[in-house]
Amino acid sequence: MTTDFCPNAKELVASNAAFVRDFDGGGLQAAPARRLAVVACMDARLEVLGILGLAAGEAHVIRNAGGVITDDVIRSLCLSQRLLGTREVVLVHHTGCGLQQLDEDRFMARLEAETGVRPPWPLEAFADPRDDVVESMRRLRASPFLPHKDHIAGFVYDVADGRLHEVEPPTA
Repeated sequence: MTTDFCPNAKELVASNAAFVRDFDGGGLQAAPARRLAVVACMDARLEVLGILGLAAGEAHVIRNAGGVITDDVIRSLCLSQRLLGTREVVLVHHTGCGLQQLDEDRFMARLEAETGVRPPWPLEAFADPRDDVVESMRRLRASPFLPHKDHIAGFVYDVADGRLHEVEPPTA
């Protein structure tokens, strides 16, 4: 059994059995009810639906390290907008992110030394989460693949107190 190779898997399967007993989401649609997509960091401290007061089925949630707008995020948002009707994008970056203050060159050099291959993708390290949200907004607005760019909001979530702080969109 594959759960023998993953220490957490058995507990997760048991938790799923409890989840199934109270499951009532079988009627939810793939298209989010609020026509909203959220791009957030993968940090385990972020309970994205709870932070935003959303329930299952209300938004698409796309997560990666740093909540960075990469080609794959654009791909997901393109499908979200063009096939599943989303019209708004909310960005949620946060304080104390692992990419904040990371020495990207040093990290990449270490990876290359360990594996013999330099990754083709950038890590997208940054110093200020607010500046990173502004850059993410710029990337979304510049994408020719996203037809709905009029409603983009960005926030920095404070991991110390749970508050969202709105980031003003870039001008022009």
